[in-house]
Amino acid sequence: MKRKRHSPEQIIRKLRDADRMLSEGKDIAAVCQALEVCEATFHRWRNQYGGMKANEAKRLKELATENGRLKKLVADQALDIQILKEVSAGNF
Repeated sequence: MKRKRHSPEQIIRKLRDADRMLSEGKDIAAVCQALEVCEATFHRWRNQYGGMKANEAKRLKELATENGRLKKLVADQALDIQILKEVSAGNF
């Protein structure tokens, strides 16, 4: 089965549908089957996106991407500094 990526907006929409189905009396297994996700994914989404709105989830995703980019930039700079220190000390 091909793995499917969901956008934060889709996840929020599916969680709202799940809340509606659960309030109607369906069990979690039936809800997960209707949403076409496994129970582990449902619980992970609930923990991560629980009470968020779609724009908040989108902003969270943007911040995570920016954080990863900045961490890479800092790692590259630290490597450059380390190389310059070794060259200046004559240990090449």
